[in-house]
This record gives sequence, structure tokens and C-alpha cells, in this order.
Amino acid sequence: MTTTEQEPPEGDPQDSASPFENGWLPIREIARLTGVNAVTLRAWERRYGLIVPHRTPKGHRLYSNEHVERVLTILTWLNRGVSVSQVRQLIDDHQAPAPSVENDWDILRQTLHEAIAALAERRLDDTLNRAMSLYPPRTLCEQLLIPLLASLEQRWQGQFGAQLERVFFYSWLRSKFGARLYHNNRQVSGAPLLLINQSDLPLEPHVWLTAWLISSADCPVEVFDWPLPTGELALACEYLKPRAVLLYSSKSLNVGQLPRLLHNIECPKLIVGPAVRIHSTDLSAAEREVTGLTLAEDPLTAQLALQRLGLI
Repeated sequence: MTTTEQEPPEGDPQDSASPFENGWLPIREIARLTGVNAVTLRAWERRYGLIVPHRTPKGHRLYSNEHVERVLTILTWLNRGVSVSQVRQLIDDHQAPAPSVENDWDILRQTLHEAIAALAERRLDDTLNRAMSLYPPRTLCEQLLIPLLASLEQRWQGQFGAQLERVFFYSWLRSKFGARLYHNNRQVSGAPLLLINQSDLPLEPHVWLTAWLISSADCPVEVFDWPLPTGELALACEYLKPRAVLLYSSKSLNVGQLPRLLHNIECPKLIVGPAVRIHSTDLSAAEREVTGLTLAEDPLTAQLALQRLGLI
């Protein structure tokens, strides 16, 4: 949106009782039903004409059940890796995506790679802000951020200056998503989810992706970016009374200590990250031994597990 464009407030429109009686939905409701926030819905409308809502005389957007189905169809294409700029033609023409050497996701990843290599914080921030306005958090993580982290780790193997790039990017990512988390936590209420970096590694990027994904579902998240000793986790739970405890680890764990660490933790407990693959057999046994323990290999499966448990 340019600075000259004016968006009307999207509160409860008082000028259109009859559309509501006929089943029309305000933007906040379609956001709740689909998981696509209002900012992204407006961007899809303005930039690509993907969703064209009904407008009341005062300019409030109203949506039908057909709009809900269209948003869900858009999400299906996005989750297949199709970029938002390609979706309208695919839906309207009922066609399959043509194979292409390069798509918008490739271009975005390359732009981020170049910004990181140049330590260009503003370019990095501007690129991700534009992407965040167009894509829901889960799609952005699945199609852009998680593949980006994997490709960066591959690129950094034995590369001169790799540690400089890594520290720059991971510090920026922690600040970026930490700020989002801070803002989101103040918009919602209820018991938080307690997310602990169990890796003993500083600036663990997937911890912050996990926190952002969960927070985007209107769930407050408290992040402890360092492991807690046995006993102090129970103390933290006594103070915070979290809806769940999530331990993220990208390296091996002392699985034998988990029952003791999680003793007296009454809320649901999740182990998340590559540690689940590293200790697949041992953790499967621990899952049977520790009441309320769930395993998830990455931020995306952790989000789904929390949804299945009714926690977000």
C-alpha cells in the first residue's frame, strides 16, 4: 500500500446488517477460519486480485463461504510451492503449474542469500517484510525460511567468512522474530507456551521459527534461550503455569535424564528438533514412559502436534 492509499478500519461494520443476515463474514472471521491474517488478505486483493470481497457503503470488507473456499484453495497451491504471483491464473484456468527453472521462491531465497553474504541488514529486513505481507507464517517457513537455513548451512561448510555470516544472520533472525513475539504476546491473553532451547547452542534459529509459528496462532510464547537445570524447569512451570512445555534440540540429548527433568510437569510436553531423529528409538520409549510427551521433528510438525492437542 502506498502512503496515499487509505484503508478504512475493519472493525464491526454498522452500516450493513443485511449482508450479515445473509451469511457474509468480516475480515477478522475469514482470518480466523483460514489462518491467513488480515494484512495478507488485503495484499492478495490489492496486488493480485486473488480475493475480491463485497464492500459495504463505508468500505468494510465482507466475505462469503465461497471466499473461504477460495482462500483454502490458494493455501493448497502455496503449500505445493507455487508462488502467490502464479496462483490466480492456475485457479481461474483450472490448470496445473507449468514446470519452471526459477520461481518466486527461488528469487526470494537468492535475494536473502545475497543480503546475508553482504551483511546487508536493511535489504534482508525489507525482503522478508514483503514476503511476510504476502504469505502465511506456515507457508513462509515451509517454502522459504527452512529451505534457506538448510542451504545456508550447506554453503557455510568450509567457507571463509562462514561464521561471520552465521552470527550476523542468526542474530538478526533472533531480533526479528523476538520483536514479533513481543508484539504478539501483548495482543493475546491466556496461559503461555514455554519454549526452551535445549540445544545449549546460542542463537538456535529453529527455536525462533518455532516460537513465531506458534505465536502466529494467537498463542503467547515464553522463550528461554538456554537449557534449565533439573528442578528449575518445574519452578518455571510453577510461576508461568504454561499450557505446554516444548524442548527444542538440534543435537543429542541425555535421554535418560528426561523423566527426571520432566518430573512434576503436569502440562503436555513436546520434544522437537533433529534430536527426535537422533534418538528415535530411545525417545519413542521415553514417549511411553513420560505421561503427556509428544515428539516432533521440526517446527512445522510441532505446530501441527499442538493443533491436534487443542493447545493452539
